[in-house]
Amino acid sequence: MASSNTPPPAEDGSSHADHDVPASGEVVPDRFSSDEVFHRIVADADHEITSGTRELFFSALAGGLAITVTLVVYASMYTKTDSSIVATLLYPIGFIYIIIGGYQLYTENTLPPVALTLERLASVPALLRHWAVVLAGNFLGGAIGAVVLAYGGVLSPEAAAVAAEFAVEGVYETSRWELFFKGAYAGLVVAGVVWMNFAASDTVSRLLIVYLAFLVIPLGNLFHVVVSFTEAVYLTLVGDLSLLLAMTDFVIPVLLGNTLGGVLLVTVVNYYQTTEDRLKTARFENVRRLSVREWLLGGLAGRSYVPLVDTVEEFVRDPDSYRILVPIANPRTESKLIEMACSIASARARGTVHVVHVVQAPTHLSGTDERGQRDRIVRESNRLLSDVSAIGAQYDVKFETSTIVTHRSFEDVFDRANRTRPDLVLMNWDENGLWASARAERPIAELTNRLPCDFLVVKDRDLDFSRLLLPTAGGPNSDLSADVARTLRQTAGSDVVLQHVVDGPDEREKGEAFLRAWAADHDLSEATQLVDESGDVEAAIEREATDHTAVLLGATEQGLLSRLVTDSLHLNVVDDLDCSVFLAERPSERSLGERLFGSGRRNK
Repeated sequence: MASSNTPPPAEDGSSHADHDVPASGEVVPDRFSSDEVFHRIVADADHEITSGTRELFFSALAGGLAITVTLVVYASMYTKTDSSIVATLLYPIGFIYIIIGGYQLYTENTLPPVALTLERLASVPALLRHWAVVLAGNFLGGAIGAVVLAYGGVLSPEAAAVAAEFAVEGVYETSRWELFFKGAYAGLVVAGVVWMNFAASDTVSRLLIVYLAFLVIPLGNLFHVVVSFTEAVYLTLVGDLSLLLAMTDFVIPVLLGNTLGGVLLVTVVNYYQTTEDRLKTARFENVRRLSVREWLLGGLAGRSYVPLVDTVEEFVRDPDSYRILVPIANPRTESKLIEMACSIASARARGTVHVVHVVQAPTHLSGTDERGQRDRIVRESNRLLSDVSAIGAQYDVKFETSTIVTHRSFEDVFDRANRTRPDLVLMNWDENGLWASARAERPIAELTNRLPCDFLVVKDRDLDFSRLLLPTAGGPNSDLSADVARTLRQTAGSDVVLQHVVDGPDEREKGEAFLRAWAADHDLSEATQLVDESGDVEAAIEREATDHTAVLLGATEQGLLSRLVTDSLHLNVVDDLDCSVFLAERPSERSLGERLFGSGRRNK
């Protein structure tokens, strides 16, 4: 009798065993699907496009230097063998250094950041900024390598002559249109290598892919922009080629071709071979993309990048509310900051406090459980935020919470402020807070653009605002300090002491008149008023602060946040005080020169 476990015969009468096909179970694929490859590309692009300018530039610089290895071996082997095939076999070595070593190469970046941009997860300006930094680093690295080859005696006389001929062929013997289309095909090759690298699961496969693919460039007499630039600079140094001619008739056509080939022929085609569910494996199902305006204008329109996780719902600003945004790195240790925000907001008719927990994304999440790890991060964040929500219930305010999981941290504070348009951002300045974990994508942008709202940054030393010292010399930032002091006096019963520093006894009467008028204008006439005759502002603040629990300082004309994020704010009055320090900055119309170099007196 046949066993009951024997599978039934196939429709053609043959058994399943005849075809060696299992009757049950699942087929385990031995390669990634196109959606899974896209997932890996998006995960890598998230990290790359949020990289700081410095790390991105120097990685690209290393890539440009590595390219010169290709030029050295390619030119040298031409003179040592009778066949150009042998020299061609060594051509990919510089690219192997770059791709396997993880350096930045411009033509590689026609794929990952473009994938993010196509999904409207990164803006066009963010993409262009990324390309510009990488290209500048590649070109500088290639130029340095060309200088070494031209004057360092690295190449033999015969190899030096061959190296010069490479650029001669591109500049004088190939038309711009030919350079463009040859460059486009080379761009296709490089972007294709990137796609296949993400599809490969081991280093040996990647090494073989890179080696075989980059053989196509010399065998097909194609042109790669970083190699071409290096060759052009070399010929400029050892020959009579002008750099302008080299750029217009050689490098730029190749650059345009590489870009178009990589973007259109590979990235867009590979993008549209994926399914509509491609992002569900890489991010949450409800991905909130950039608006069309944000996509085209980036930070100028609100934000330039969508973080890995952003739990805030679609937002409509209540125009009659007074909103305070409180970005925090650790809900367990920043509860006093939240209490302060609630205290300030409670003085307003429709005060709202929005606490956003900014979680620094792990550098590398395990590919098979990346979404699961993000789910766990958000669940833990929600648990911590539910604990601090009890603080909001103690005040007459509307209390909101949300979570951001991001590579950038500090940059997303500005994006959230641009998106939700608060009246005030209140945040900690702490060595273990958002400043330390920040990867600021655009440090110069903070200098050149106006702040989205008022900023109050707290140096927390057992945060206590029962007795406040407010030094002032006038100005909009001191106005913000006065608003905060007046509100805390009203809601928390804080004692406020006003301080003004003058240059000697002869200025005392004038200083007292200024302080009386300033106090009256800011509804602080009942506050204690002190005039210091020493002329040394920082020393005067330090002396008086010993009897106070907190000091409110307005930003100088050089700006506050720009120097905080670049770690260039060195005020003894901040570093030496034992009490908490509030650093206030209000949006202003200062020019770029004034923000960078300062002018006039300090707004304290």
